[in-house]
Amino acid sequence: MKLSDYIAQFLVEQGIRHAFVLSGGAAVHMIDSIARNPKIDYVCPQHEEQEAMSADAYSRITGNLGVGITTSGPGGTNLLTGVCCSYFDSIPTLFLTGQVARFRLKPTATMRQMGFQETDMQSIYKSVTKYAVQIQDPSRIRYELEKAVHIAKEGRPGPVLVDIPDDLQREEIEPDMLPSYFEEMLHNAVTRIDKTHEIQGLLEMITSAKRPVFVYGAGVHISHTEADARRIADILQIPFLLTWGAMDIWPHTHPLNAGGVGVCGPRSGNFIVQNADLIVGIGTRFSQMIVGGKAEYFGREARKVMIDIDPEELGKFTGTGMTIDLPIQSSLQEFLPQLETLLATYAVLARPEWAKYVQGIKTAFPMCVPGDYETKKAVDANVFIDALSAEAKEGDIVLTDAGGNLTWTMQGFKVKEGQRLFSAWNHSPMGYSLAGAIGAAFADPTKDVIAIIGDGGLQMCIEELATVARYNLPIKLFIFNNQGHGIQKQTIETWLEGRYEALDRASGLFFPNFITIAKAYELPSAGIISHTDINGQIHRILNTKGPMVIDVAINPDQRILPMLTFGRPLEDQGPLLDRKEFLRHMIIDPLREST
Repeated sequence: MKLSDYIAQFLVEQGIRHAFVLSGGAAVHMIDSIARNPKIDYVCPQHEEQEAMSADAYSRITGNLGVGITTSGPGGTNLLTGVCCSYFDSIPTLFLTGQVARFRLKPTATMRQMGFQETDMQSIYKSVTKYAVQIQDPSRIRYELEKAVHIAKEGRPGPVLVDIPDDLQREEIEPDMLPSYFEEMLHNAVTRIDKTHEIQGLLEMITSAKRPVFVYGAGVHISHTEADARRIADILQIPFLLTWGAMDIWPHTHPLNAGGVGVCGPRSGNFIVQNADLIVGIGTRFSQMIVGGKAEYFGREARKVMIDIDPEELGKFTGTGMTIDLPIQSSLQEFLPQLETLLATYAVLARPEWAKYVQGIKTAFPMCVPGDYETKKAVDANVFIDALSAEAKEGDIVLTDAGGNLTWTMQGFKVKEGQRLFSAWNHSPMGYSLAGAIGAAFADPTKDVIAIIGDGGLQMCIEELATVARYNLPIKLFIFNNQGHGIQKQTIETWLEGRYEALDRASGLFFPNFITIAKAYELPSAGIISHTDINGQIHRILNTKGPMVIDVAINPDQRILPMLTFGRPLEDQGPLLDRKEFLRHMIIDPLREST
């Protein structure tokens, strides 16, 4: 059997239906083998960076590996940004890079290059993958592919890279004679770790708490424990907050759902977490974007519990002034079922005063009110997101990009049952949402896909409009066109007295007519320039079959509000509330700088 045919069949056996590929001399054999295997197909993005992002989103939707294949040299290096998205968000992806023939590989590490387009992928990717290996012995192909897949999925998931020289891909192998990593792993059975002691400690803390809150994070998606998390929330009847990576686990209307939390709010969630006396983090690593610039201010009068699979995350707060009172190292696949079992004998406590506070503040600070539809002249991003979330259907897949459009979406989108809402949360490159939408469309062709992107973000990946057109994908691409890099304006106003540089047309950038661009790519297009009949416009767009590019004229002067100013506690975002109103929502004593 030809080695590249073995690779294609291996992918099939992993349940993978699509591989995202960009052809090149050192990858043609792998792509040809996929083309000739009837149980897997390839998809052709226009750039390797977007190829990796499409594979990333494919994994998020299928719950299985996303796969990208490309050639040596610049093909492999172009993947890097997309691979980082998978690494920092813990997404299992497999990347196969072609490499120059073995006899052309440089003999020493200090030699820059021997073969044409030779690049040491293993060294480049070592810090942003869980495993990176170059195969030089054809008899190792099964072992290394199985090892890579196992590592990508086990523990805290992430990307892996296998670098395969061109001449090795052409080798003839005997599949039945190849050593197997999976068979080796059968002799190393993983034992279940009993978490009864930690769970009893958690339940004791919950019992004694007057104002408990759960904070669910992206780890619930990563571990595929959404159903477990939902049952536990219903059993305990404790209000919960959702990080951006977990915003789509529950519908917005769930009675215990208290919304988001973090640097960009909403204010209500921040007041809730800051006034709590017990904060239980499940599948969240309590990143800087959640706790704020000064970790010691986060939930400062609350005991804190953190359940995370990664010991590095559990120990990172040493020296910051923030203490995790009960750190629990565990996978959620192990922890949540054990917790649910012990809850069978737990007496659920009613906390009417805390419930009343949470319910009251949930609606105190809406991002958009009906009057905004009539009074604002240019398109207001909050109004647009409010209208879009109202018109999007249950089950739709929604992706957002980076900067302003990401923040406005996550501040205001009201998730419905069965919807997916995601982005590349932690690397957050401009251009992810279009590439991710392509991956999502192939991952689940029964769903409509909505992608939100900025004008600057689209310039990073504009070639992928060709991929949307080529495959006639059901993607509605909404461009937040505010004529520049809007979030940078806000940063410069905060730190550099508004001296704008390199962020709009006046300071060096250029943005094309996106309607004309859509026409060049043979894609239908539309424009939204005001709030007049905005719900109707969006309804018609979302109910039009096939792809569409929509240019939304966002007010170029709109800023992200509320947003935490560095040095202030999470509950005291800018623009600052009137102090009487602020103090009315505080249960614990405010810090001196907030009085």
